[in-house]
Amino acid sequence: MSVPIVQVDAFTAVPFAGNPAAVCVLPESRDDQWMQNVASEMNLSETAFLHPEGDGYRLRWLTPAIEVDLCGHATLASAHVLWEDGHLGPDVEARFHTRSGLLTCRRDGEWIEMNFPIKLAEPAEAPASLAEALGADPTYVGRNQFDYLVEVADEATLRSLRPNHQLLRQLAVRGVIVTARGREYDFVSRFFAPGAGVDEDPVTGSAHSALAPYWAARLKKDCMTGFQASARGGVVKVRLEGDRVYMSGQAVTVLRGNLLA
Repeated sequence: MSVPIVQVDAFTAVPFAGNPAAVCVLPESRDDQWMQNVASEMNLSETAFLHPEGDGYRLRWLTPAIEVDLCGHATLASAHVLWEDGHLGPDVEARFHTRSGLLTCRRDGEWIEMNFPIKLAEPAEAPASLAEALGADPTYVGRNQFDYLVEVADEATLRSLRPNHQLLRQLAVRGVIVTARGREYDFVSRFFAPGAGVDEDPVTGSAHSALAPYWAARLKKDCMTGFQASARGGVVKVRLEGDRVYMSGQAVTVLRGNLLA
């Protein structure tokens, strides 16, 4: 039996930018090894697997190497596919049951708004190898349950980073979020996660669960626009409300196919 699979560029309004994710909408759950094999075959930063459960869908995210607890761009891509392919009506909220609890998405014109938990990064001591691994001196280092959050001096420094992924791979975290004040946007960022099988993620929604409260405190504003300055690049709008971060992005379908194994 073939399984439909859709590739979506998330956090972009045009193809071949933003962050690509593969999405499999399944009639029921499949075994873990099959999902990991598919994610490895797709070789994208994330492949999303979802099937109906209760009042919504069970959603899981896998990199080519591991399953992760939270992923923004593949959630955005999943919601996009549910609406585009008629699994949900255009005005129906997408509800996802995940390792990080209930996540919801709604359409707002050409944008999709996701409701995510804040993942506040508390100040932390920098690992001895961090500055060497990044090739830049941090002005701030924090950590949450997933990642290190590092601020560097300015946008030019951030854009010029050429990190040592072998050193970063040795850190006991999912990844390293690097950020700076933006020139055109409120803030800019990059995300490196070689330990999770992704040297640099093009646009990372889950990182904005930490970036939003961090920059809200510094810029004294609750609504901001961030830009992830990877080679592909992507725009993420954020809005803070209590202990939640509302993240908005756009999405474009670029490929459709069928898994035959």
